[in-house]
Amino acid sequence: MRSHRMTSVLGIAMALALLSAASFAQSGNPPKAAKTSNSGDLYDISGVWNYDHFHNDIFPTGTTPPFTPWGEARFKAANTLVNDPNLGCLPHGVPRVMMAPLPIEIFQTRDRVLIEQESLNEMRQIHMNRGHRVDPDPSYNGDSIGHWEGKVLVVDTTGFNDITWLDHGGLPHSDQLHVIERIQRIDHDTLRDDFTIEDPKTYTKIWTTSQGYKLHPDWELEENVCESNHYVYHPQQQ
Repeated sequence: MRSHRMTSVLGIAMALALLSAASFAQSGNPPKAAKTSNSGDLYDISGVWNYDHFHNDIFPTGTTPPFTPWGEARFKAANTLVNDPNLGCLPHGVPRVMMAPLPIEIFQTRDRVLIEQESLNEMRQIHMNRGHRVDPDPSYNGDSIGHWEGKVLVVDTTGFNDITWLDHGGLPHSDQLHVIERIQRIDHDTLRDDFTIEDPKTYTKIWTTSQGYKLHPDWELEENVCESNHYVYHPQQQ
């Protein structure tokens, strides 16, 4: 069994702060009683999870992504040995951040769901108590808001820049990207994130993909920093 040791100061501080909260209840209609990820409560998605299969290319195998001319040109210009934003120590973006081949830890509070990714020690914030910002500054992971539909956490993310990739194979996106996630605990040990991807500048239609995870209650996240001194990131020109 893999053994993790949390050395990330951010991770330790966040975990201690959140675990000391009086309740893990979310906004919406989940039960009011505090639960833990080992309780069997399907409303509770907290805990350390690791992918159950690795996605390199998230578009269905054997099919061609429905590129617009702009999207196809952007894809053909991608070079995974040079242009991958992660080689420049940049954040993964969404949905790629949820598909990195390292574990994640989910924390739940009343107003936010926080997802810490061991890869680059990134932290996603899903705001449960507000709508999208009217004029957000474009960012790598966008502006995420969420609400509960039964036992499903629905996450709506907009406000991206156009630097990141959707997957590890170089699928591009524009600043018009809009991602809807439906995150749910299928059973005690299984979590699934279903993605709906809309980007009219890059793709001619909306499409979907998913990622599954398995619970690892004995794992802790490790420090994972980017020391990419041997690569040079060259942003693609518009």
